[in-house]
Amino acid sequence: QVRLVESGGGLVQPGGSLRLSCAASGSTFSRYVMGWSRQTPGKQRDVVARITYGGSETYADSVKGRFTISRDNFNNTVYLQMNSLKPEDTAVYYCNADGGNSAMNYWGKGTLVTVSS
Repeated sequence: QVRLVESGGGLVQPGGSLRLSCAASGSTFSRYVMGWSRQTPGKQRDVVARITYGGSETYADSVKGRFTISRDNFNNTVYLQMNSLKPEDTAVYYCNADGGNSAMNYWGKGTLVTVSS
């Protein structure tokens, strides 16, 4: 069992930056590919970025060059640095721990990011 707690969401103007954090507890952090996904009302949850224990990163095309995912394996924390934010980045952002099968796939409760002037 993995418990994930997100923080760092809020209201930011277009062009601004935010850093999301996700603290993980309850299981061996190294077992999991960590990621961030986002969801807006009425739409499916989409993967934004993922990072392996060794630091290999993947990004959705819509955020490449603007968002950076990182992880602190000592402190069991994953981050999402979001720069040059756009109104279309507005969503609830969820932290995910993926252990490779459905029984080892965990989600946080989400944190709301609103990009608006």
